[in-house]
This record gives sequence, C-alpha cells and structure tokens, in this order.
Amino acid sequence: MSLLPRAARFALLAVLDVALHARGRPVSSRELAKRYDLPPRRLESLLQALVRAGILKSVRGPSGGYELARERRRLTMAEILRAALGAEGESEDGARPRRAALDATIEPVLREVEAEMFERLEAVTLEDLHSRALADGVGETSESGGHFEI
Repeated sequence: MSLLPRAARFALLAVLDVALHARGRPVSSRELAKRYDLPPRRLESLLQALVRAGILKSVRGPSGGYELARERRRLTMAEILRAALGAEGESEDGARPRRAALDATIEPVLREVEAEMFERLEAVTLEDLHSRALADGVGETSESGGHFEI
C-alpha cells in the first residue's frame, strides 16, 4: 500500500528517469510512457507541471523532450512531490466529498504526518536517488555528459 497518489510516484519516476537517461539529449515523453507503460496524456500534463515548478525544462523540436532544469543535488524528493501533488490538486478540485468529521478528525492528523514526511524528504536529493539507482544496476554507469553545468 502506498500513501502517495500514482501521479506523485509517476513524477518521481519520470524525474529520476530523466536524470538517468538524459545523456546529452532530452528524454521524450513518448519514451517515458513506453518505458513504464504510463498513460501518455496524463504523463504529459504531469511533466508540464514539473516544468512549471522549475524541476524539468522542455526542449522543443524533433529530438526534443525533457531535461533537468537544475543539478541533481539541488532537487529534492519533497520538491518533486509538491509539484506533482499541486498538479493533482488542480485537476481534482471539487471531486472529493467534504465531510465535517473528516475535516475535524482525520485531516489534522494527516497534515502532521504529511509535514513530517516532507521534512524528511527535503533531505533526499535527486543525486541520492540517482546514486541508489546506479547501485541497483539501473541506468548508465558512465558519468560522461550526465552532469548539469551552468
């Protein structure tokens, strides 16, 4: 069981994939959708939310796609999740039933747990995830062209 919505997990997956596979060329949304069997239309709106949040940048053209907007060490899991959850909230306004008991009893507890979770996730960078993925045998081990330079 996961407490994170699918969109939030897709956002983490997409950003980590871009960090692992954007070796001098952008990663297309089509590649991401195919690689992870994700719905392309939903993925594209999520990627655009990540662009608006300054996490990814969009590269137009025939060989376009997405690249990291900043260095891996400057992106945290919390930031990626906030962008994804914000995009999720935009599309679901009014879709959830509101109940007084839920607001009065459950919501304060969930807000506390969420705050603690985000506090911990602020310490986990994309660089940390990238290193773990490489240690798990996922992605390229060569660092040539994989660093973001300013």
